[in-house]
Amino acid sequence: MPHTIQDFKSTLVGGGARPNLFEIEMTDSAGVTGIPADQLKMLCKAASLPASTISPIEVPFRGRIFKVAGDRTFDVWTITVINDIDFAIRNAMESWMQQIGQYGDASGDTDPAQYQIDATVTQLSRLASAKGAVDGSGLEAKQSYKFYSIFPTSISAIDLSYDTGDTIEEFTVEFQVQYWEPIPGGTKV
Repeated sequence: MPHTIQDFKSTLVGGGARPNLFEIEMTDSAGVTGIPADQLKMLCKAASLPASTISPIEVPFRGRIFKVAGDRTFDVWTITVINDIDFAIRNAMESWMQQIGQYGDASGDTDPAQYQIDATVTQLSRLASAKGAVDGSGLEAKQSYKFYSIFPTSISAIDLSYDTGDTIEEFTVEFQVQYWEPIPGGTKV
């Protein structure tokens, strides 16, 4: 049965999710990272909704391979941050990594409770009318993912060059993730 543009239009609720409408929050109640939360919300230019994989376990049986579900693994989570002139977020990320592994020797925190925090990425959606937004932004949370016990393992280089005049510096941070959970409806935890 042929489908029409009208069928497609009625199926694509809200005009589709937009990848540029998102928000990042990092829960640091113990003051582990020193990341300026308000700046991170504004200067985190890119992130991803999380990925995970359940690898199959292959069991040979009479010339065939029988597959059963193995363990779930959680991929590295990466964010891209616009660098401000004070290096506030970059300095906080570098200090966090320094806490985990010292520059000069092999010392650092060994207790995960001392260096792991939780984070949330929330997919936002435009409201039909900005009147419904609680914060006046015209946006509402649609879907969130909470990352548990994350910590940074890589901060990218920032390339410097006389040839680059009309850009703002940015860098990426890769986090190890113990696990994540979806939060339908975007309710923040």
